[in-house]
Amino acid sequence: MHDEIWSHRPTPAAGPAGAVLWQCAPATTSELTDSRARLRGRLADGGPAAPAEECLDQLLLAFEELGSNALRHGSPPVEITVTLSSGTWVLDVSDGAPGRQPTPAVDRDPAAGGLGLHLVARLAVAHGWDSHDGRKHVWACIDVVPDAG
Repeated sequence: MHDEIWSHRPTPAAGPAGAVLWQCAPATTSELTDSRARLRGRLADGGPAAPAEECLDQLLLAFEELGSNALRHGSPPVEITVTLSSGTWVLDVSDGAPGRQPTPAVDRDPAAGGLGLHLVARLAVAHGWDSHDGRKHVWACIDVVPDAG
């Protein structure tokens, strides 16, 4: 497991203005968990796309992992946006620490935790991080429906 899995890449361009599905600014991990539950409800109960349950679970896991990383290792305020673009959810988690890049754990016992970036990298069809406008953006793209291949 290497740092290269989280490359410095521009945040994907947002789709049309109506493509923003969710925005929040959690200040604590409990607020993050509450927001995750509300996001599940929003997407499962008639959101603009009918997601496959497996894909929704992947989005929510990435939401929790990247959001908790920003709260623990970044600087406030933490802002999270989920947009829909061409059948893919784009999860953008930003914080006020533009100089602190995401650093995946290396050679760590899985029981010790801290493997969220590796997990999100496996779930996402694309992922990366960028710094602009005085903020760090860590992002992941998750398919709305599973790949048929």
